[in-house]
Amino acid sequence: MPSTRAQTAGPAPAARHHLILVVTCLALGTVVAAMASLNVALPDLARETHATQTQLSWIIDSYSLVFASLLLPAGALGDRFGRRRALLAGLTLFGAGSAAASLTTDPSTLIALRGVLGVGAALVMPATLSTITSTFPRARRAQAVSVWAAVAGASALVGLFATGALLEGWSWRSVFLLNVALALVALIGTLLFVPESAEPQQPRLDIGGALLAVAGLVALVYSVIEAPTRGWADPVTLGGIGLGLVVLAGFVLFELRRANPLLDPRLFRNQHFAAGSLSIMLQFFVFFGFIFVMMQYLQLVRGDSALMAATSMLPMALTMVPVSRATPRLVARFGFRGPWAAGLVAVAGGMGVLSLLDASSPYWLIATGLVPLGAGMGLAMTPATTSITDALPRSLQNVGSAMNDLARELGGALGIAVLGSLLSAAYRDHMSLPGLPDHVADAARSSLAAAHAIGGPVSDHATTAFVDGMHVALLGAAAAAVLAAVTVALLLRSAPLQKPFDDDEVTAVTGPAGAEEQEQPAYR
Repeated sequence: MPSTRAQTAGPAPAARHHLILVVTCLALGTVVAAMASLNVALPDLARETHATQTQLSWIIDSYSLVFASLLLPAGALGDRFGRRRALLAGLTLFGAGSAAASLTTDPSTLIALRGVLGVGAALVMPATLSTITSTFPRARRAQAVSVWAAVAGASALVGLFATGALLEGWSWRSVFLLNVALALVALIGTLLFVPESAEPQQPRLDIGGALLAVAGLVALVYSVIEAPTRGWADPVTLGGIGLGLVVLAGFVLFELRRANPLLDPRLFRNQHFAAGSLSIMLQFFVFFGFIFVMMQYLQLVRGDSALMAATSMLPMALTMVPVSRATPRLVARFGFRGPWAAGLVAVAGGMGVLSLLDASSPYWLIATGLVPLGAGMGLAMTPATTSITDALPRSLQNVGSAMNDLARELGGALGIAVLGSLLSAAYRDHMSLPGLPDHVADAARSSLAAAHAIGGPVSDHATTAFVDGMHVALLGAAAAAVLAAVTVALLLRSAPLQKPFDDDEVTAVTGPAGAEEQEQPAYR
């Protein structure tokens, strides 16, 4: 069967490989860092925009939610119509949205513009990996992909430090202006050095599946974020959560009937694939939810500067990197199940320690929680990712790459939504302010930054309420990590690592793989 790769998709000249890798990794790092970087600026945002605690959650999560919801369909569009075009369109949207965001002080407008950034990021991220796999020769491809993976993993923490440094001398607007500068450099680099590549014979985009997935996720996450304001027992909250779950169930049924589904639910019959996807999602649920809560605690409760708050995360990063590098040797000796489950238990332990913090806790207690958190993330991420990719045959590796990224972004969006909602709900519940005028009490309940602006006993009471809410949120994160550990241990108890389809079944679903040089793109 002849290759369906476009004529422009052949390997690039060797002299350009380094430049292509630099440009694509810069684009990748720009959009991944934006998921975490704005967390450092939350106190400044709250003070200047007067955003409520719920609006702060939306400012962070609108980006992650749109990013995760559109990742699969945007990747398919890039593969079909051109990855260079997807990079150019995505970077333009991301840069333009960031420029507009730096000019507004309205929380609702910021929420909408962060969603625009998410659309751009969804076009960029899959196009970067697909560009690498389609332009690098086989001998250099694995090394290039490993660099891509390292950038994807480290960019969130780099974003925290960069934002902390910027906020030492400038306002939160500088975070968006940095996005503009990085997007512009990546855009110029793409125009100059990145060749076009496409898969014009890809199956038609599963528009129905994409719409169902987006609708279900938006309904679910919106209801969770708004729950502290409306109340968890409010009919609108319960109805929205129920609607989201029903639509997502409809997505599963719809995909089961499709010849070329956006994501085939049958893949989750493979226990390694299912365990890896769930583990990645819950790990990043914990990680991004924790960052959202912790950055506010460090700055608004402890009084740390933005840079000091970002630097406080160093024990986690310094532990995660060496443990992640050592994990393949541990897996080779002990198998997947033991190190993987142990890593998730360590994450839960770290969250448990951090849930003990109060307004006067010394830094060593924070570091005591960050070390097992970093070690556990490093220990669990490698076997989880490997399980996703190794569980699939060669012709379905594009699905494995897509599922890994989708699980990470979706987990981050849900983590910010759920843990942010737990924090907000507990904060409001503990803010009993008798004797104050209604408008003053309402302002204090809206966010900790607003309560600090009022000052006096209101500020002290709000600090205590915030710490109480943080305890609830971090214990929720610990419970999620325990759930992941138990699920992984049960799924892998008797599951050998094997492909979910034999060659005939793969051919029936995807068509014949063809010669060795005929490869599928990294995303469907």
